[in-house]
Amino acid sequence: VQLQASGGGLVQAGGSLRLSCAVTGSFYSIAAMKWHRQAPGKQRELVATVSTGGDTDYTDSVKGRFTVARDNAKKTMSLQMNSLKPEDTAVYYCNADVRVRAWSPWSAYWGQGTLVTVSS
Repeated sequence: VQLQASGGGLVQAGGSLRLSCAVTGSFYSIAAMKWHRQAPGKQRELVATVSTGGDTDYTDSVKGRFTVARDNAKKTMSLQMNSLKPEDTAVYYCNADVRVRAWSPWSAYWGQGTLVTVSS
């Protein structure tokens, strides 16, 4: 199982970016999918979560600006980021809880990260 994040880049404050995360490989099931971020010199933080059924949750600092979604058929997750601020600058990581076989325990898989830089 591999997760591939893409879509990062450089954007001015107030602009938008859309991140994508694709899950590849053989597996039985995916539970929650999440976006995390890590800014320079700071700890990694959970940004957004989307359940299998599409329920979402966000950290307070991005509520109303970011939208997380998933396509279970395509095995992808997205993060639409609007009204970006310089403090959103970070490496963004996607993460999914995956069960490789029906009898396997849930395991967390991580993408490689994609850099988002917001200039003021």
